[in-house]
Amino acid sequence: MTEIQPFRAFHYDTSRIDLSRVLVPPYDVIAPDERTLYYDRDPHSAIRLELTRDLASEAKTDYAEVAQTLANWRREGVLVQDPEPALYGLRQRFRTPAGETLVREGFFGALRLEEYARRIVCPHERTLAGPKADRLKILRATQANLSSVFLLYQDRGNKLAAELGAGFDQPPLAIATDDGGIEHSLWRFDSPALHAAAQGFLKGQSVVIADGHHRYETALTYARERLAAAGSAEVRDAPWAYALAYFANAYAPGTLLLPIHRVIRNGPVPDAKAWRAHLSGWHAETATLDGVGSLASLLTERLAPRRGLPAFAADDGSGTLRIFWRPARDGEISIQVIHREVIGGVLGLDEESVREGAIAYPKDAQQAARDLRSGRGVLALYLHALSPDEVFGVTAAGELLP
Repeated sequence: MTEIQPFRAFHYDTSRIDLSRVLVPPYDVIAPDERTLYYDRDPHSAIRLELTRDLASEAKTDYAEVAQTLANWRREGVLVQDPEPALYGLRQRFRTPAGETLVREGFFGALRLEEYARRIVCPHERTLAGPKADRLKILRATQANLSSVFLLYQDRGNKLAAELGAGFDQPPLAIATDDGGIEHSLWRFDSPALHAAAQGFLKGQSVVIADGHHRYETALTYARERLAAAGSAEVRDAPWAYALAYFANAYAPGTLLLPIHRVIRNGPVPDAKAWRAHLSGWHAETATLDGVGSLASLLTERLAPRRGLPAFAADDGSGTLRIFWRPARDGEISIQVIHREVIGGVLGLDEESVREGAIAYPKDAQQAARDLRSGRGVLALYLHALSPDEVFGVTAAGELLP
């Protein structure tokens, strides 16, 4: 089923580049006001291969500047290519919002692109046209995978991790710490035995996209374009038939699935009376939010205990956080309930409005709160993360989450 191959990666020359200075979050996590910060921090910041300096120029760019930057860095030796194909192990050490230290291990490989209809690579979220059009421009310009898709596989017994342990026992290729305090350690897995172990394990199952739906669908579109241009030529092993992917075991202790929050961009904000009228069957309580810095602890205290229930916290920027929850019914998934009963029922946003961009989807609660308070929205909804069982259950049923 799932097919992966080792590949000859390009990476920074760590003898010349301080990785902790050039490392940036995924492109869709970087706030508009953070772009200049990352651009100015280092002339070789990875953001220069992902985004324009300012958001306003994004719509008109063809990303020729990114393509030129990539070519320059290759020519100057800032980026170097490994001589032989490999898989690449990644260990991340981080603290959860609750203060617990976790370690996640996974690996990068070249994933053969598959149409969703084949049920080999499975989505669980709907996508938006705008981000896909933007990523297609940069893929056409650079003809390179500059960020990875994040995929989950099922391994309740952690069998593949045991096979890959020998690779992680070697000295790492590089270590860096990002602005969030996450320590990233990278290994090059040269061993054909490790390659065969990973390939053999994944060949027996499908995988689910945890993050990067827009990147994956963009890669599919690009592959279709290249296939059409190639005509009858043999293209099975063409580079564009693959995408850079990171694989992690959904059931490993360190695989923490994080929530994707919602920021409502415009429209009237319900007052206490409106919330009660529309959510009469829900329980509710309020809490004082003393600034963005206290949000994480407040969500841990008030929202986290309702995990497993349809539950959310609403923030209108007034300093009062409203927490809502109700009993779960058989087969319900919280995010589906919230889109149906809250985003649709309370806020009056239909699917067409959502597709047209009525909602932003920050992956960090504090960023959602900052966006709200800087005028980029009128209401933030803080949500629970999906569980692995929910993700695989949705994809097994062929469904998509809002």
